[in-house]
Amino acid sequence: MAAARHGAFHPLRVAAVDPLTDDSVAVTFAVPPELRETYRWAPGQHIAVRRTARDGTEIRRTYSVCIPAPAPEAPGPAELRVGVRLVDGGEFSTYALKELAAGDTVEVMAPAGRFVLEPRAGHFAAIVGGSGITPVLSIASTLLAREPGARFCLIRSDRTTASTMFLEEVADLKDRFPDRFQLVQTLSREEQQAGLPSGRLDEERLTRLLPALVPVEEIRGWFLCGPFGLVRGAERALRALGIGRDRIHQEIFHVEGSGAEARRPAPAGAPARSTVTAKLDGRGGSWPVREGETLLEAVLRNRPDAPYACKGGVCGTCRAFLVKGEVRMDRNFALEPEEIESGHVLACQSHPVTAEVELDFDR
Repeated sequence: MAAARHGAFHPLRVAAVDPLTDDSVAVTFAVPPELRETYRWAPGQHIAVRRTARDGTEIRRTYSVCIPAPAPEAPGPAELRVGVRLVDGGEFSTYALKELAAGDTVEVMAPAGRFVLEPRAGHFAAIVGGSGITPVLSIASTLLAREPGARFCLIRSDRTTASTMFLEEVADLKDRFPDRFQLVQTLSREEQQAGLPSGRLDEERLTRLLPALVPVEEIRGWFLCGPFGLVRGAERALRALGIGRDRIHQEIFHVEGSGAEARRPAPAGAPARSTVTAKLDGRGGSWPVREGETLLEAVLRNRPDAPYACKGGVCGTCRAFLVKGEVRMDRNFALEPEEIESGHVLACQSHPVTAEVELDFDR
């Protein structure tokens, strides 16, 4: 599915905008017949949306698909649905909550991302915070519906009941799969009449809590999604409990300081001039890299169709294979250690360390 990796957008009609909480909505897009194979997604993947702000700048944001993924043998989807939570100062989230309406058109990139679980038998678990429920809802609902031999434990943290996204959808999973779906709800700012005491799910609490909730060693895959602090704390708790990295999958929704302020100074010995060669959709080219710019910025000046969404090292849309040369990444919240070891980099965070660098976006 080349369009899922590369930067092609298509206009999709908004079929519905449904309120979830005071600060979040679910947006449903209608997919025309000719694009249904393009928008086929794996459970856990996200889409990127694009619009032009009033000052003429382009805005791109990523949102996870929250409904069950179509089976491989089924027709492509007639619609897809994402959850959008309001972010302070967020250009697209403000637009989605206050202006977007059924009948509007939004430019949408094909689904992408590697935070996925293809249905298979076994016991799986997720630790999510806030809007981190969105991809996990697709993962859990797809898994339980398609694989009778699968079980899923969802451990979620929200501020209050009123701020909890997809309450009804999660409750429906409990009703449909009472023997195979386990829900553990925690609230950080509200006491519950039953269940766990209020408070944040930090590393210390999770280290104590997890062995009492699930057979930690028997879980085939752990899926962590939400704010940076929760995901990193959950990862450290799992590692302390003896869980290997190969069973821990994570996706971070937002990290403070994800723009140019996060860049590090060029290392000693960095080339004064460098060139990037990039292959994208089977076509290649070579271009100079200007002082201080990332490899993605250099490629975009010449190939505006290069894939990206957040430019903050979080979403992984700009993932590319490093064919030649060396690079330095400012930050990385998207690639797993094994992806880096296999030669992949985030183009939006990469600066040349050698005079010549070659990237392949097709691998």
